[in-house]
Amino acid sequence: MDDLDPDGTVVPDEEADEEAAEDKARAARPVPSALPILPLKNTVVYPQIPTPLVVGRPSSIKLIDQAMLGDRTIGLVLQKDAEVEEPQPGDLHEIGTAAVIQKLLKFPDGTLRLLVTGMERVKATRYVQTQPHMIAEVQVLREEIEQSVELEALAQNLQTQIQKMLTLMPIASEDLGIALLNVEDPGRLADLTATLLVRDIPLKQELLEMLSVKDRLRRLTRHINRELEVMELGSKIQKQVQDEMEKGQREFVLRQQLKAIQKELGAGDDNEAEINRLQEEVAKAGMPPQAKEVAERELQRLRTMPPASAEHVVSRTYLDWLCALPWSKETEDKIELPEARRILDEDHYDLNDVKERILEFLAVRKLKATTRGPILCFVGPPGTGKTSVGKSIARAMGRTFHRFSLGGVRDEAEIRGHRRTYVGALPGQIIVALRRCGTRNPVIMLDEVDKLGIDFRGDPASALLEVLDPEQNFNFVDHYLDVPFDLSKVLFITTANILDTIPEPLRDRMEVLELSGYIDEEKLAIARRYLIPRQWSENGLAPDDVVFEDQALTRIIARYTMESGLRNLEREIAKVCRKVARKRAEGLQERVTIRPEDLEEYLGPEKFTAEAAERMAVPGVAIGMVWTPAGGRILFIEATRMPGGKSLTLTGQLGDVMRESAQAALSYVRSRAKSLGLEARFFDNSDLHIHVPAGAIPKDGPSAGVTMATAMVSLLTGRLVRPDTAMTGEITLRGKVLPVGGIKQKVLGAYRAGIKTVIMPSENRKDLKEIPDEVRQKLTFKFASTVDQVLDAALQPATGRAAKAERSPAVGSRRAPAARKPAAPRRTVARRPAAARRAAVTP
Repeated sequence: MDDLDPDGTVVPDEEADEEAAEDKARAARPVPSALPILPLKNTVVYPQIPTPLVVGRPSSIKLIDQAMLGDRTIGLVLQKDAEVEEPQPGDLHEIGTAAVIQKLLKFPDGTLRLLVTGMERVKATRYVQTQPHMIAEVQVLREEIEQSVELEALAQNLQTQIQKMLTLMPIASEDLGIALLNVEDPGRLADLTATLLVRDIPLKQELLEMLSVKDRLRRLTRHINRELEVMELGSKIQKQVQDEMEKGQREFVLRQQLKAIQKELGAGDDNEAEINRLQEEVAKAGMPPQAKEVAERELQRLRTMPPASAEHVVSRTYLDWLCALPWSKETEDKIELPEARRILDEDHYDLNDVKERILEFLAVRKLKATTRGPILCFVGPPGTGKTSVGKSIARAMGRTFHRFSLGGVRDEAEIRGHRRTYVGALPGQIIVALRRCGTRNPVIMLDEVDKLGIDFRGDPASALLEVLDPEQNFNFVDHYLDVPFDLSKVLFITTANILDTIPEPLRDRMEVLELSGYIDEEKLAIARRYLIPRQWSENGLAPDDVVFEDQALTRIIARYTMESGLRNLEREIAKVCRKVARKRAEGLQERVTIRPEDLEEYLGPEKFTAEAAERMAVPGVAIGMVWTPAGGRILFIEATRMPGGKSLTLTGQLGDVMRESAQAALSYVRSRAKSLGLEARFFDNSDLHIHVPAGAIPKDGPSAGVTMATAMVSLLTGRLVRPDTAMTGEITLRGKVLPVGGIKQKVLGAYRAGIKTVIMPSENRKDLKEIPDEVRQKLTFKFASTVDQVLDAALQPATGRAAKAERSPAVGSRRAPAARKPAAPRRTVARRPAAARRAAVTP
């Protein structure tokens, strides 16, 4: 037989035999003490085993060319990281294989194809050259082999495992089995097995480094055992899948034959009856043409599906949803404005502005039923009756009411639904609400719309744009249904605690109605009319079992709750009723009257106390007014002064805007130091510290500017701020007081805190009409357009000690005492009476 030379010419058999003999002689030569080292990326060569290699690195090609000029002996060492393109000695393993190059082919792309035969395991002891290729001194490693019965048993066991493995490998050639099963040398068997059946490169290197033949055979036995388990499991899985496919095909054929037999006999099965039922429901559902076409097409698909298939369940569930929706069912509106007024008054106390707007809304609905009116959004603190107002609207219109909360919703699919390609897909909350209501014109309340979230699953607020837009929602498409549904007849109502977190496009689609909270008199009336009767019922009490005196309820409102709404008040009343119920259960027969002095027994110590007078007893403390999602509050701002050097410290978790207000207030005070009776350079040797309790609550906004300025002036002049006065307003560097928002909430919060006088910007005078008459009559309002007017209204006249403090030098000041003389006439100019005429307004 002839072989092919690399150039393609035919080589006679005698020449091939001579070449083979030369190769065998080369492989039998002793290993030189120094070898050129060829790094290998993903190949491990074992002794006495021919292995093909591909060489492409320029340095490796030079190494091969030089080796071919010599004795063709090289060292083959595996790289630790195959990604390294130009490895150094530290990038190679220590142990490799000395090998002889048997054949060499050069390809047009510049790469070399080698056939090498391993000679011995070697260890690189020292690299003597790294350029242009590596050369290392090597030490030959001899196998550790002890002929024993255990060694023979390990070899035979490995061959048995190999035979099993080859039977599970469909692509294994017969030559491979012959080569592995006819090897008698245990060491050569281990190396040949590692070459042909081990794919893990680190394991191959591990086996190369094992000099003990027993250890190599044991390691290979464990590896082949694991591979056998994996292959047997895969074969089992493949067989199960094939059996299931054959079973499914057989069942399909039999089912088709059964259908044909039943058709001939005039009988039907349960599946056919179910499909007929769905077809009747589709006909009676009153679907629009597009939806009906989709439903009928889905019915046709359902007829061809095996009932046991997963797709059959998905299709049937989809048809159930289509048939269950109220495509044409709606309730008739029964809008009678006197009855609607009676219902609103019966369910809610006060809220006159809100009731008027609702009656206007209902009046327009009555005159034009097809109108696409605005989406009402009730905004206010918790417990002010936003949800119950929505229920009253549904009751007044004779519609079904449904509420679901949007708080914490972050997935767009909660609104639009999941596509049917997902396992367990369902429609969104809008379609679910319509199915539960059973009509296409219910009142749906989207609660807590200000608490929508957003993450990688989408933006629910953007999905609500289509739902709440009257120009688009007549063609709303839920992802699950994938057909349009008309939402134009649905009355959507939303609720929120604050507007700031609602995206502007969504807020633009809603008409905002504010429920700012209740004053103490209103809470007292609501407790009498609603809360106490409800707690009687919930705690099993009769109206005569417990009676609350008005003074006791007033004390609960003022000392045990501090809120704009009514939730905490109802909790405190419930706590009293529970204790009375316990006494009744223990045998008490007399009626229990709750008096103010009894509250500590039922509710414990008072939770809130009037601390304004005590905290305002020193200069440097002023009261501001703030607005929070829970309603209006008062805020104490404290200022103190110490020796230092022009430093302003701000504490209390203040936001950037509030910090800038403090800086502006300080700049104003410094710029007006002389007119305020202060040393012009008072800040040079002083540090100021402004603190806004409570420190654990974040605060921000510009409306505390005048309060900070007042606290600073009070501290520096020694004049106390009036303890019954609160203020709000943004400050400018020129001393102007700019208007702020949330006046109604802030004034109500100040009123609840016991404030008597409120100072606010002149431009907020128009907001007085929103404040209840009872509050306006009990408060004194002073309007200011400049900080000087605020100071005149807020600061008390200087006492003897304060006047002395004003005349004494400031901390660290170097001014002369005579420098303060011009200040007195400047504070008594005719401007003050004019300011008083403008500011001291009592409605």
